[in-house]
Amino acid sequence: MAALPELRNARVSDRLDGNKLEVSLAGVWRITEPQPSWKDLLAGRNPTRVRLRVEEVERWDSSLLLFLFDVQQWCRASGAYCDIDSLPEKVRALLAQLAASHETSVPFDRSQSFLDTVGTATLDLTQKTRAISQFVGECVLGAGKLVKSPHKFRWRDCVEEMQACGAMAVPIVSLISFLTGVTLAYTGALVLRQYGGDIYVADLIGLAVVREMGAVMTAVVLAGRTGAAFAATLGNMKANEEIDALETLGISPVNFLVLPRLLALGVMTPLLTLYANALGILGGMAVSLGVLNIPPTAYWIETGTAVSLSDVAVGVFKAVAFGLIIGLSGCLRGLQAERSAAGVGRAATSAVVTAILLLVVADAVFAVLFNVVGW
Repeated sequence: MAALPELRNARVSDRLDGNKLEVSLAGVWRITEPQPSWKDLLAGRNPTRVRLRVEEVERWDSSLLLFLFDVQQWCRASGAYCDIDSLPEKVRALLAQLAASHETSVPFDRSQSFLDTVGTATLDLTQKTRAISQFVGECVLGAGKLVKSPHKFRWRDCVEEMQACGAMAVPIVSLISFLTGVTLAYTGALVLRQYGGDIYVADLIGLAVVREMGAVMTAVVLAGRTGAAFAATLGNMKANEEIDALETLGISPVNFLVLPRLLALGVMTPLLTLYANALGILGGMAVSLGVLNIPPTAYWIETGTAVSLSDVAVGVFKAVAFGLIIGLSGCLRGLQAERSAAGVGRAATSAVVTAILLLVVADAVFAVLFNVVGW
């Protein structure tokens, strides 16, 4: 009877078939009991493929994960393929979290083949695309319900978000826009004054600010300020299970939390853009008066001849699209955040990066489209 406890202890058996090593774990794995060593089991062998099996494990704790993690690390360093497909899904999830929490000096994970890596990346991209499409679809359906039943919309929350992302952003937008106009004016003056075209600085500033810089700089400021705030707020609500509570009560998080923020940004971004256009033109006017000795009246008249209403409409149209992009990026990353403080921080960072990337792509697409239609 004394041998029974030993048979229940953690044990590992292996079978080498060519360059393939099959490792089977069995028994009871406890962190307080002695465990087998991967290095002792390997015994100087160098297989190119390692397969892990845990069907005979009765009970386990973190000691099992540590052994599996050692095997994975050795495979990464040696370039061997580590096959964990036969492990239970729960074990694989915990093992992935353990691997993510440990930095490694291995510059490239060679434990998977090229085809496996491409397949995994393709599946990951497909899942992310599906999640984004589903989120955008829910927002579109929610907007349709808003049009049909506006009395059910939380207008008070929308007004509060307008104040937070609009009125509270006026100081930083003012500073950025004015300095953008100053910078563009100095840059244009260096070239135009060589040809006696000082007055055309007004044309340069007017068109650049109204069509591009006003909307883009406002969107970048809101992406770093408001988009990150949306992601952090929703991520914190998810970590505190507040979103789960809304779903339990039958309340859609998209209609309750996302739509007021989207509408607020969609309305306030073009207004801030118009304000930024005015500040940018004033910045160029200040430089023209101080450096080029151009009177404000002449500068304003030249700006009016260069900038038309269609140019202003282009900037406003871009601003509406940019505001929706920022809102979608911030809310999506917030709803996808992990249920931890670190997950909230990563969600905020991801929201800013995603928003700025999509802003640049959207601006390039708009430039091509407006050039095609002749705007």
